[in-house]
Amino acid sequence: MTDNARVRPVINRLSTAEPDFDARLETLLAWEGVSSTEVQQRVDEIIAAVRRRGDAALVELSNRLDRLAVGSMAELTLGPARLRQAYDGLPAEQREALAAAAERIRVYHEHQKPGSWQYTEADGTVLGQQVTALDRAGIYVPGGKAAYPSSVLMNAIPAHVAGVREIVMVVPTPDGVLNELVLAAAHLAGVDHVFTLGGAQAVAALAYGTETVPRVDKIVGPGNIYVATAKRAVFGQVGIDMIAGPSEILVVSDGGTDPDWLAMDLFSQAEHDEDAQAILVTWDGAHADTVAASIESLLPTMERQAIIAESLAARGALIVCRDRGEAAALINRIAPEHLELSLADPGSWLGEIRHAGAIFMGRYTAEALGDYCAGPNHVLPTSGTARFSSPLGVYDFQKRSSIINCSADGASALGRTASVLARGESLTAHARSAEYRIKP
Repeated sequence: MTDNARVRPVINRLSTAEPDFDARLETLLAWEGVSSTEVQQRVDEIIAAVRRRGDAALVELSNRLDRLAVGSMAELTLGPARLRQAYDGLPAEQREALAAAAERIRVYHEHQKPGSWQYTEADGTVLGQQVTALDRAGIYVPGGKAAYPSSVLMNAIPAHVAGVREIVMVVPTPDGVLNELVLAAAHLAGVDHVFTLGGAQAVAALAYGTETVPRVDKIVGPGNIYVATAKRAVFGQVGIDMIAGPSEILVVSDGGTDPDWLAMDLFSQAEHDEDAQAILVTWDGAHADTVAASIESLLPTMERQAIIAESLAARGALIVCRDRGEAAALINRIAPEHLELSLADPGSWLGEIRHAGAIFMGRYTAEALGDYCAGPNHVLPTSGTARFSSPLGVYDFQKRSSIINCSADGASALGRTASVLARGESLTAHARSAEYRIKP
């Protein structure tokens, strides 16, 4: 081993007092989620094939890209009985944990559900908003390096609470390997159709429909670069939730939390994949040193050690800032997907935080609890998009229609205003349409 290899830090160390801090932080935060020309071209070809040849293209692409050997869509379709079989076949402990998580997610999202409303003006005109659910939602569940039954619950249950009539799930099964927990979660969450499809071809099938796969109104759920590129390509034909980047966590610690806990909290995101990002911010330099020591001592105990190590070396950081004010400013600058406030007084910080996907309050609230069973959704804005985006929720599966019901007096009063504005825009038909309703 070379001297350079021995001294290479496990995780980057930054200080806001350093003159190159801003440049180093920007380099760490930089993430290019736009696909390459090659990926874009391949995705366009796949979407065109599915639109042109439907089921036949899905079978061919699944055989080639997921290393399957199926002859028809029937072999890529799982019915309710198969989902029930998966649920019944789980060990009791897993079945109970899945059910407990599902109930907590349902209860939380019931509180989110908006309702329709109306009000009546003095002249009898009624104005309001009607909230209605989408007819059909499509859920993409990753399959690859890891399987995510929790993602099934987090995507399907809010759709159910919103009132979506039909839920269609796609999940890739490379080499034909089915994950029983994922299927059990689909049963528990009330998914109506499951197809063992993945990649851009699955997104295309949901967006345009085939002989077997129903066309949906919106596609939600994370995936790899091909899935993200395909979602971007079909947006407008269908709605999408977001273009998700790698998982992220920002932990702010005042020095009072066990450094082993904090190291493991950072690992919990870094183990997702090599591009995940785990950052800790503190104004206690000695505390940062103890967390670094915990990272080094605990890393060899991790099953996904290689992935964690690469993630921390490439995109992870321990940041020492001058004070609490700088820490709050860093939160809003980074706009993290997951924010852990590992502090004695986390509630006093909420008024200062403008940008974060989910906020985990206090020393005992590990981000991992939110991933599985706390209740709030774990589908969150990444790559700084918390500046303008929100967690997935019931509202993502609903749409709103404005209601305008003018009385005769209301139409007359509004008509005078509309006439002036329409003629100012030289839209004479608009003006005359409104003027016909004006009382003499």
